[in-house]
Amino acid sequence: FFVISNPLLTLPRYMKLIFCSPIAVYDFVRRVGHKYFVSYKKEGSLSKAVEFCSQQGLELALPQNEDENSVLTQVFDKDIKKAWINVDMKNKPLSFTKWAEGQPDTSIQTTGCTLLLENGMWEVIRECSVNACIVCQI
Repeated sequence: FFVISNPLLTLPRYMKLIFCSPIAVYDFVRRVGHKYFVSYKKEGSLSKAVEFCSQQGLELALPQNEDENSVLTQVFDKDIKKAWINVDMKNKPLSFTKWAEGQPDTSIQTTGCTLLLENGMWEVIRECSVNACIVCQI
């Protein structure tokens, strides 16, 4: 255990904002490289997830490699089995994907929403109002 007299001086600029925020006590915080994934481990629809992350000054999580994808699955527990991820196949080319068998569903891939499943695979679903874990990224 150690104490830093002014811990904010040693943190990256974006982390100073988080620790100064009154809403900064997350139930789930994981770092992969320069990216942090944070969550209160609450569930909501995709629109609620996007709104929540935006209100925090963050964005909905999107793993960019296998390490990030694997770390995101650590949010799952006995009650949480799926999480929203920020896949926009119309406007954002993906540098990394981990589609489940038969995915992405081409009949809904431009209108559906994408979930990260407990096994680490991705799935596009038609119904974006289902509840899934909200994980944001910094």
